[in-house]
Amino acid sequence: MKILLEEFYKTDIIVEKYHDRKVFIDDNISYQIHGITQSGKSKLVKHYLLSLKKSAYLYINCNDVRIDIEELNKELSHFCNKNKITTVALDNYNPNINLINISQVIVTSQVNYKIDMLQTLQLFPLDYEEFLAYEHKYDSSALNHFFQLGGLPIMHTVASDERNIFLQQTLKYTLSDIEFDILCYCARILSQKVSPFSIYERLKLTRKISKDKLYKSFESILSKGYIYNLEKLNYPQATKKIFLCDIAIKSALTIEKNFSKLFENMVYLELLKSSTNCYYDDGIDFYLPETDEIVLCKPFTDERLLFKKLESIEAFIFTYSIKKVTAVTMNKEGKISHPLSKVEMLPFDIWALGD
Repeated sequence: MKILLEEFYKTDIIVEKYHDRKVFIDDNISYQIHGITQSGKSKLVKHYLLSLKKSAYLYINCNDVRIDIEELNKELSHFCNKNKITTVALDNYNPNINLINISQVIVTSQVNYKIDMLQTLQLFPLDYEEFLAYEHKYDSSALNHFFQLGGLPIMHTVASDERNIFLQQTLKYTLSDIEFDILCYCARILSQKVSPFSIYERLKLTRKISKDKLYKSFESILSKGYIYNLEKLNYPQATKKIFLCDIAIKSALTIEKNFSKLFENMVYLELLKSSTNCYYDDGIDFYLPETDEIVLCKPFTDERLLFKKLESIEAFIFTYSIKKVTAVTMNKEGKISHPLSKVEMLPFDIWALGD
């Protein structure tokens, strides 16, 4: 193990074409960074390490099959003391590895292990603003490109004819068989109300599976951040809406098309990544209680259709004293006069980049 640690210590880290993310690593603070596969965790950590002296850090990819965890636990602390290493990064962290007492420890994983001594950072796939850093120019094609690639940074390096297969293989490698089947089903019914039981009822038709096993697998991919649940306002026990962690997963896992639902998923992810607390309700895509706002997903609406929609939700607007109604569209922009609220239509790219 000493020989392997020496190899890790001497090996140069390489990061090509790094683009800044909205989360960052501070000096002398220990972190656990969690997020789905290919969300950019390794690159974020490596970019930070390159800002330090080469002799001051040790980077270990815990997926390396040559690592003997028992031996690593015996040698790691002594090795760091001997070489005056102040930062240890354990990429793809295995919880059987003991964390040592050192100035800075950084671990990355898909699962949030909630380690008391580490500050937690969740790294989502790229939001739209981060995505634009990868574009050569910002014009009307950028949004269409976002629909095609989604938010996984690596997709910018994958040939267009290989993207779906690449994403399928990546997810199959990362998830269990049952988790993958659940994700495939969620890709077909994204932005709709669905319960774990209804998923069980569907999947048991095509594979042998117990209810307990499905429920555990559902909770697993939920906790890892591959899917998200959205509660109904004031009804936490009601059936929740389900959303995917990245819009590119839908086209990779299913041939079923529903652009309006995909668009709603995309809007939800922008709200999620901005830490906006929201709920759904009957006729309401997203209610934001902290700002008394409603967000409607209307990619192809116009003033007449939006006015009819406002009439149907006027009781909600009055009951909750809604100050603002925003209809997120593909390219339509405008304002509508309303006696109770400020109402405007905003194209997704303008809305996503706004304050």
